Amino acid sequence: MEEENKTEENKIEESKTEEKKPEADGAEIEKAKEPAAPAPNQEEPREDTGDEILRMKDICKDYDMGNEVLHVLKSVCLSVRRGEFLAILGPSGSGKSTLMNIIGCLDVPTSGDYWLDGRHIADEDETSLARIRSREIGFVFQSFNLLQRQNAFENVELPLIYANVPEKERRQRVDEVLELVGLSDKRENMPNQLSGGQQQRVAIARAIANRPAILLADEPTGALDQHTGAQVMELFHQLNEEGNTIIMITHDPKIASHAKRIVRILDGEISEGALEDA
Repeated sequence: MEEENKTEENKIEESKTEEKKPEADGAEIEKAKEPAAPAPNQEEPREDTGDEILRMKDICKDYDMGNEVLHVLKSVCLSVRRGEFLAILGPSGSGKSTLMNIIGCLDVPTSGDYWLDGRHIADEDETSLARIRSREIGFVFQSFNLLQRQNAFENVELPLIYANVPEKERRQRVDEVLELVGLSDKRENMPNQLSGGQQQRVAIARAIANRPAILLADEPTGALDQHTGAQVMELFHQLNEEGNTIIMITHDPKIASHAKRIVRILDGEISEGALEDA
C-alpha cells in the first residue's frame, strides 16, 4: 500500500503543476498491479435520482503483462450518493487501490463508464482531469504527504493556490479549516514539529480546503497508533455530519466499521456486505 500511495502522490503533483509549480517533495513509484480471480456478486448501479455524486458501470481495468493480460478490475458497478460515508474494504491485492486510482481520476479504466458529479469522465481530456483532481477531489493518504519545507498553513494553502483563489479568501479558508481540525495554534509549525496525528489533521485540512465534491482517503489511519487513529476517525465523522462525501479505502474491518456503508472488494469485484455499527 505504501508504494501505491506514492503513485497517487506523483500523479496528483504532476496534475497540479499544469496550473502552478510550487516547491514540492516528490517520489517516483510504479503503479499498483493486483491479481484477479473469481469474486462475490456485484452491486448494481442505482437509479439516478439526482443525488448521486459518483456512478460506475461495468468498470474493467486490465494490464498487458506480455504473455498474458492481468484483469485487475472486472465489471465493477458502484454508486455513491452525496453526503455518504463509504468504506471500500479489501485485502492487499484485491484491486482496491486500482479502484481508488480510477475514482480519483489518477487512472482511467480499460472499459466501462464512470460519471463523477454528472460528468462522464471518459469525455474529459487531460487538462480537465487535472482540474478535477485539483479542485473536486480531496486526497488523504496514509503517509500524510506534507511538504516538509512548508509550514502547516502553507501546506493547507497549496490547493487553493492551484485553484487561483484570491489571497484574502485563501487565508480565510485556511484559517477556517485549521480551526475545524483543531490546529489553529499550529499554523506556523513545520511538519517535523507535529505529531503523526497532527500531520494527518493538516493533510485532512488541506484536502477539504478547496471544498471538494469527494474526500478520498486511502488508509488514513495506517501510520497512526490506535488512539490517534480513533481521533482522526472522529474528525471524519464530524466532516461527514457537515455534509462532506467521504470514500475511505482500507484493509482494516475495524476502521471500515466507522463508515455508514461498507463495500467489500475481492479479486477485482465488489459486493456490498453487512453494515456493522461503528
